[in-house]
Amino acid sequence: MQQTNPSRNRERIWTKDFIFICVANFFIFLGFQMTLPTVPLLVQHLGGSDQLIGIITGVFTFSALLVRPNAGHALESMGRKFVYLLGLCIFVISVGSFAFIASIVFLFLMRFVQGVGWGYSTTATGTIATDLIPPKRRGEGMGYFGLSGNLALAFGPSLGLALYGYMSFTWLFIIAASLGLLALILATQITYKKVEPPLHEEKQSKFDVVEKSALEPSILLFFITTTFGGIASFLPLYTAEENISGIEMYFLIYALFLMVSRTFSGRLYDRYGHKAVFLPGAASVLIAMFLLVWLPNSAVLFIAAALYGLGFGSIQPALQAWAVNKADSHRKGMANATFFSFFDLGVGVGAMAFGQIAFLLGYSYIYLAAAISVSLSIVLYICLLFYHRKHPAQL
Repeated sequence: MQQTNPSRNRERIWTKDFIFICVANFFIFLGFQMTLPTVPLLVQHLGGSDQLIGIITGVFTFSALLVRPNAGHALESMGRKFVYLLGLCIFVISVGSFAFIASIVFLFLMRFVQGVGWGYSTTATGTIATDLIPPKRRGEGMGYFGLSGNLALAFGPSLGLALYGYMSFTWLFIIAASLGLLALILATQITYKKVEPPLHEEKQSKFDVVEKSALEPSILLFFITTTFGGIASFLPLYTAEENISGIEMYFLIYALFLMVSRTFSGRLYDRYGHKAVFLPGAASVLIAMFLLVWLPNSAVLFIAAALYGLGFGSIQPALQAWAVNKADSHRKGMANATFFSFFDLGVGVGAMAFGQIAFLLGYSYIYLAAAISVSLSIVLYICLLFYHRKHPAQL
């Protein structure tokens, strides 16, 4: 007779609240992903240059970066619900304002505001998901949670570009803001974990802006996410310049393979640790960058999309689980804040640096620089493995 596993039943991932946070995450990411390829087009429409595209992309990520430490503290002091709803409200209002923007200056300001909302909401949602997932299944659970964002990736950029071809910027951004509003409505229906004070009273430092135990995976993530700035901001412009069709399919293929990687990479992490995930994932991203440097036709573009999706989709949830697992229970919010801060920093540095590279050298050199960044992450990871072999610690 087949016996059930009681501990497995107690460690159920798919609860009502977990489903709600996943669906809310899908809607907010869908609205956000619609803006990724269309905001650079809006900048061009308003008369901006490649350099301005990089700056406007960068100001979004850096504003998110600035508020994440505050969001991490607020999650532990004011509660998950307050921070999450506040971030969603700011995001909806800022994206809705894009529908009425007529100047680069106003766009710059509202992108800053959008970054604030994004910083609060994504730091909160990652922490809420962490609260809801059983610790022994955290890699698997974060992989499933990541699927909600990946589904948005599958449709968001393509949907944004498709709508751009059929309607004005006004209606495009109203639709994107409405998706954020749906996320806000769903977020009000979640039962959130109550804030628990630490077991031992700790003196709060004014400079407590990172969770030290999360630094290693977060720094590795930084070198990987610089590639994201180059793809999100400049790949549509690069393919147009090279007369290569299929940029909508690129984002779709990328997201589909991202989803495929989420179905197995989390379980690999839970069983074997990040050693089984990081190096294969980083190698896949590296090959994708070299293919984009070459980029002779649409077929190579699609292969690069598949490899990038597999690699990035494997790395991100594994590194996030690594970052959160090492943090104390009352520092999970700060661990997520640190992790996403380095995510934002990588995207922002990449976008700004790649804007200058595109201006001075051309679009293909963006992806050569991105390949160098991924190579640095691989070298750093190998160095960390050797260091911890000589100085044993929880890796």
